[in-house]
Amino acid sequence: MSSRSSSKSALYYFVNWYTLPLGAPFTYERIDKDNVALLVVDHQDGLYLISRDHPAVDIKSSILAHATLAKIFNLPTILTTSTQSGPNGPLPAEILELHPNAPLIKRQGEVNAWDNPEFKAAVKATGKKQIILAGITTDVCTAFLALSLRHEGYTVFANSDASGTFDSKTAQDANDRMRAAGVQVLSMFAVALELMRDWRNTPGTKEMLPFFDQFLPEYGFLTRAHDASVTDGVLSGLGK
Repeated sequence: MSSRSSSKSALYYFVNWYTLPLGAPFTYERIDKDNVALLVVDHQDGLYLISRDHPAVDIKSSILAHATLAKIFNLPTILTTSTQSGPNGPLPAEILELHPNAPLIKRQGEVNAWDNPEFKAAVKATGKKQIILAGITTDVCTAFLALSLRHEGYTVFANSDASGTFDSKTAQDANDRMRAAGVQVLSMFAVALELMRDWRNTPGTKEMLPFFDQFLPEYGFLTRAHDASVTDGVLSGLGK
């Protein structure tokens, strides 16, 4: 990110913080696995190719992780595509295999998924008041829908790792726009742990460590190293 973009972003956050009323109460609304639905928005094979703000391997892993979280936590899940018979292409086969019974809304023209009556009805039919979503592109497919959902009164959590666009500046502008509307922009790791809350829960350690081993190798190998040290390790003495 250029110094000019960094300065603009810093000014944005300063202005928004400064304009908050002094002593304004803050309510921490966490993701509630019993009151949230997950949306997969235009994670299409063709659109994947224009996501340049994340390394290609990372964004592929993140969009599959996004869909997998819904499976692990048994969340109501809605899939949608935009003109998939054209260059945008279909959703990855892995996502369709994870959610064979989920509604798949194939939009034929609507850019904002909320403008599609079938999609809107599917979201409302879940009965959930919170939404986790991610899409390609961040500035259009994710942001337009997130803003519409906020307008409808939903609490919205945007998975930034599983949303992609042309470049980092475009992603930052989109995330700033969503935050200004009250959308919570989170990493995949944060979404996963806020859903879980406690390693002793179910889903918990048993379900989530394999998930992280697959989709967040930094954490997975930390766990592997711990296992190796416990089963066949020699103390270094550094911990004394």
